Amino acid sequence: MKQILGIVAMTMVGAVSYAQTGPQIEFKTETIDYGTVVRGQDNGVRTFEFTNTGDEPLVITNVRSSCGCTIPSKPEAPIMPGKSDKIEVKYNMSPGTISRTITVETNASNVNGGTVSLRIKGKVVQE
Repeated sequence: MKQILGIVAMTMVGAVSYAQTGPQIEFKTETIDYGTVVRGQDNGVRTFEFTNTGDEPLVITNVRSSCGCTIPSKPEAPIMPGKSDKIEVKYNMSPGTISRTITVETNASNVNGGTVSLRIKGKVVQE
């Protein structure tokens, strides 16, 4: 009887620990298309929305752009399980094609190395 109870207890502990997912990040979209925008009529600010779908706090440790013409900002506080937040990106609206990558570093367990690559694309034209 003790052996059976021991096996049941071990199985339940294993099942509970397996169910723990850690922090997980899910973006509404990983690419924002500005389309064709007119310089001076658009401020260049866009937002990537995400949710922590895990069961532990999600921490955004770093957000960086592939170019100095794009300035991302990150949440400073941890995002609790089930909560949402955003990463704001401001492009400087220089005329021409927009094709930039924003790298987001996190403690998320559902992405390789905790890193997600986001993209912005589009075209800026003169007034």
